Amino acid sequence: MRELKVQPIRNGTVIDHIPGGMALRVLGILGIPKEGSTSSVSALISVPSKKTGLKDIVKVEDRELGPAEVCKIALIAPRATINIVRNYGVIRKYAVTLPEIVEGIVSCGNPNCVSHNEPVSSRFRVISKDPPRLRCHYCERELVGADIPAHLL
Repeated sequence: MRELKVQPIRNGTVIDHIPGGMALRVLGILGIPKEGSTSSVSALISVPSKKTGLKDIVKVEDRELGPAEVCKIALIAPRATINIVRNYGVIRKYAVTLPEIVEGIVSCGNPNCVSHNEPVSSRFRVISKDPPRLRCHYCERELVGADIPAHLL
């Protein structure tokens, strides 16, 4: 058996159970890399997982995620877990969840939707959480699973 050797973080966030190959999208959601940042970031890609076969893990030092970031992660990794780390120990662990309404996070796939042509925020009802399926409040166009990452704002 191989052993993974990754530097532990003192304080920050670990995002676990990301589907294999999606770590770079998660880093994009978090705006990483960010010019001038000195915080350590680790991305483990295609790590063996007993539950899913392969998974990705992202570790970000000195950062906690905001609600919009967690929502975006839930849209591309609905089974992900967030671990808050303090003094090298996990003080809180929770699964990502989608709210019933997603607002201002995803753009509608319909170019004629009012959300593209008027000063209104995009708004979607969550029809399914795993896999994610969203319905536009304005035009009722649906976004499903693999289509969602291309529409994240």
